[in-house]
Amino acid sequence: MLENSVGGTWIGLDAGTTGVTAVLFDADMRPLARSSAEFPQHFPQPGWVEHDAAEILAAVDSTLAEVRRAPGADRLAGIGITNQRETVFAVDAKTGTALARGIVWQDRRTSERCRGLGPEVERIRAVTGLPVDPYFSGTKIEWLLAQVPGLRSRAQQGGVRFLTVDALLIHHLTGGGVVATDPTNASRTMLFDIEARAWDSKLCALFGIKPEWLPEVRPSAGAFGSFEGVPICGVAGDQQAALFGQGAWHPGSAKCTFGTGTFLLVNSGKVRPRVPDGLLTTLAVGPQGEPVFAIEGSVFMGGAVVQWLRDQMGFIESAEMSEAVASSVSDTGGVHLVPAFTGLGAPHWDADARAAILGMTRGTGRAEIVRAGLEAIAFQNAELVELLRRESGLELQRLLVDGGAASNNLLMQMQADLAGLVVERPPSVEATARGAAALAALGQGAWKADEPPAGLVEKGTSFEPELAAPERGARLAGWRRAVERVRS
Repeated sequence: MLENSVGGTWIGLDAGTTGVTAVLFDADMRPLARSSAEFPQHFPQPGWVEHDAAEILAAVDSTLAEVRRAPGADRLAGIGITNQRETVFAVDAKTGTALARGIVWQDRRTSERCRGLGPEVERIRAVTGLPVDPYFSGTKIEWLLAQVPGLRSRAQQGGVRFLTVDALLIHHLTGGGVVATDPTNASRTMLFDIEARAWDSKLCALFGIKPEWLPEVRPSAGAFGSFEGVPICGVAGDQQAALFGQGAWHPGSAKCTFGTGTFLLVNSGKVRPRVPDGLLTTLAVGPQGEPVFAIEGSVFMGGAVVQWLRDQMGFIESAEMSEAVASSVSDTGGVHLVPAFTGLGAPHWDADARAAILGMTRGTGRAEIVRAGLEAIAFQNAELVELLRRESGLELQRLLVDGGAASNNLLMQMQADLAGLVVERPPSVEATARGAAALAALGQGAWKADEPPAGLVEKGTSFEPELAAPERGARLAGWRRAVERVRS
C-alpha cells in the first residue's frame, strides 16, 4: 500500500461510447474535479459503427492532463479505468497502434454470422453466459481477421493483439508495458469461460482466434502497471463499475445505468444464477474486488434516443431540454417510439429490427414524440424488470440509477411508474467513474469492504411509483404491441 493512499485522491477514467471523462475523487469518493472530451463515432455503412483508436486516446490524454492540474491532484494515489465493453481493436503487438478502426458494441455487421451459429448457441451460453449476438466481441474479431488485408497472417506471426477499450488504454498509459484486461471485460467477448475465469480455447478456435492474441486477465482490483509513476490499480467494464460505484456489492442489489444505452444489473453473488431467456449472465465485482456473477439486461438505445431527437430530428436543442418539452404535454397521445436503430437488445435480441414511430395522428407534435422517446427508455427497462420478477422470482422493489440521463426527473418518475418500483438516484450520477476510482483505492488497500467510503453509500433522491398496477400493465401491453410491429 502506498503511504499516501489512505488520504490520497483517486482518478476514475471513464472511456465511454461518445467521449472520455476523468473525475478526481477524494478519499470519501466524492468528486473534486471533472474533465471530459468527446470523440466521434464513424458510420461507414448502415448498421456499422466504428471508433478511431487515436481519437479515443487523444481524449484520454487531454482529460487526464486537465484533471491532474486540479487542486488535490498533487495527492493522487491511483487511477481506475472503466470503459465501453464489447468494442474491440486490432493493434500492433509491439507499438499498440491500431491496424484498423475498432468495431463498436452497437455494430451489427456480423448479424448473418451470428444467425449461422445456431448449433453453437447453447454451448456458447453455457460457457460464457451470453446469447449469440453481434453485440459481443468474438464475431467482431473474426470479421477483422477475415476482412482487414494481411491481418490474419500478421496475427499468426505474433504481431497482433485484440484489445477491448480498457486494454487499449492500459497499453497506451503504460507505454506498452502491460497488455491486460479484467474479468468483467473479458466476460463480454463471447470467448471467456465465466466459471473457469479463463479464455476458452474451443470458443477461440470456433472464431479462428488464438488465446495468446488476447490480453492477460488480471483481478479488477489489482496491478495494471503505472502512468507517470501513478499506479493503475482498478479496472472494470462500465456497467460493472457503476454497480460497484453504487455500493451494490451484495446479492439482490440492482442498478440501472442511463448512458448511451441502458443497462440493468443485478448482483447474484458467488453462485451462478438461473437466468431467464432474454437476459444474460456476466461477471461483476464483489466487495473484496473478487469476481461475482450478475444478471444483466442490455438495452442498446437509452440516452442515444435523446441524442437522436436532438441531432437528427432537431426537436430539442440540448439533452436537458427534453424534460421541459416532454413535460409540456400530459401524455404521448398514443404515440410509441420504438428505438431499434441498431436492432433490439434484451430481452428480444433481434439484430434486424428497425426503429419506428407508431400511432401518430395529425395532432401529433414534437412534444408528443419527445415524450414518447423518454417513455421508450423507461419501457425497455420496465420489460426487463417484469421478466426478472416473473422468471427468476426476484422481488425487485428498489432500483439504483446513475448515468447522464438519470438527471432527468421526468424520466426517473416514468421509470418508477412503469417498472413499479422505487428509483433511487445518488447525489452524484458519476457512478461509473466513481466505481473505477473506488476499485483503484481498494486495490491499494485504502479502504475495506466493511468500512466503505461515504460517497459509495450516501442517499440521494427517491422517486416513488404513482401508477396503479392495472394501468401499468395496460401500458406495458401497449408497448409490447408496438415492439412486435418492428420485429423482423
